[in-house]
Amino acid sequence: MPLFYMELALGQYNREGAATVWKICPLFKGVGYAVILIALYVGFYYNVIIAWSLYYLFASFTTEELPWTKCSNSWNSRNCTDPRNPNSSNLVFRSYSKYKVTPAAEFYERRVLHLHESHGIHDVGLPRWQLTLCLLVVVIVLFFSLWKGVKTSGKVVWITATLPYVVLSVLLIHGLTLPGAYDGIKAYLNIDFRRLKEPTVWIDAATQIFYSLGAGFGVLIAFASYNKFENNCYRDALMTSTINCVTSFISGFAIFSILGYMAHEYKVEIQDVATEETANYQRLKDKQQKMSCCSRERPVATLALGLMGGMEAVITGLADDFRILKMHRKLFTLGICISTFLLALFCITNGGIYVLTLLDTFAAGTSILFAVLMEAIGVSWFYGVDRFSEDIQEMMGFKPGLYWRLCWKFVSPAFLLFVVIVSIINFKPLTYDEYVFPLWANAIGWVVASSSMILVPAYIVYKLLTIRGTFKQRIAYCITPENEHHLVKQGNVRQFKLQHWLTI
Repeated sequence: MPLFYMELALGQYNREGAATVWKICPLFKGVGYAVILIALYVGFYYNVIIAWSLYYLFASFTTEELPWTKCSNSWNSRNCTDPRNPNSSNLVFRSYSKYKVTPAAEFYERRVLHLHESHGIHDVGLPRWQLTLCLLVVVIVLFFSLWKGVKTSGKVVWITATLPYVVLSVLLIHGLTLPGAYDGIKAYLNIDFRRLKEPTVWIDAATQIFYSLGAGFGVLIAFASYNKFENNCYRDALMTSTINCVTSFISGFAIFSILGYMAHEYKVEIQDVATEETANYQRLKDKQQKMSCCSRERPVATLALGLMGGMEAVITGLADDFRILKMHRKLFTLGICISTFLLALFCITNGGIYVLTLLDTFAAGTSILFAVLMEAIGVSWFYGVDRFSEDIQEMMGFKPGLYWRLCWKFVSPAFLLFVVIVSIINFKPLTYDEYVFPLWANAIGWVVASSSMILVPAYIVYKLLTIRGTFKQRIAYCITPENEHHLVKQGNVRQFKLQHWLTI
């Protein structure tokens, strides 16, 4: 929440995108380019996930009976086992993660992905034409949602923000009426506090909250830059963060009530149903053939949630930095959409899930944590918490409390530094189910992760080399806000005084 509040205030006060907002401390402009690149990477594969949802939506209307509820389809293997068969359901669930032989699992992997036609990331094949069309529809909708900036995206968000709540409410009410729902909810609320000792739990939690709130991707800075100067972003930060967390908590009831029902039906334990496999999404559909509306609502919710993603951060961030792009925003937006479409084609091939898994793991994992760490250091230490607090007071009439200032300067940077280090130390070779990615694929993954992180030190070196003057003068110009460069000529550099670094 402190970082969420910081990004909102940063964008609203400076009226700039993720890159040009660093006029407050030019040395850290590479952080802006890093988060823009990360948002672009995420756009490559997140549009594919939306395309999958669109494919499911179309498939749910093609036949009277949902295609992922039976084994008699042309894509099913001879090992396909209907979990509704009482003689096989227990076996299916206990061996699901290894064999994946339910109709829903086979629809996902054999019909949607065609994964059985690929031998690994070295054998991706050609894009599937069905998914290509779905992806094209997603990109077209994305373009028309963004081409006029907040004039269009601000209207679209009324749908993308409210529709998922309607769907969630339907799923929650339906799930709570099912037998076994109580057992699922009881398992959901049964917290194993011993797992808090595991560093990976904190890494996953940190990464998830950044995805959930949008912090670190430049999205908050971009949208906040369009706010009225006196807008109460403190209230916005509290309300949005609270609503987000409450929504996530309530979503757990909807999911685990259905998982409890499935465990009840198949007479297995909850943990045998609630695996971490991607096709869990599909397995929930097995018991919904009599409620086809629910099978259609879930992909609709995914479509609504992911429409704009972080593309607004990319477009606003670069358009604010390069005047020619701002003058031709529509063409620039079209170019970005076409680029994401072409690169996303790698993710809708027969082995596209391997490419997507690689991007999902490396593109915005350690790199986004590193970028936010540098952002917190740049604002809290180099620009100064006291000066940042004065900016907020100028906008809203009051300064942030001691809690926020301590979090910005000490707690958040320390926690992020810990998570970044642990995520690197605890890295394990990438896998998808039983497939182990080759070493060269892991190396490519780290190249992708490093490509954004390297922009931070690279820009520091570039800035220091391109500014004239003595080394001390170069440092002074790089860490002083651009509107105070005249003070550098007078030798009055605030950051060269000990008080600047000690003030909270």
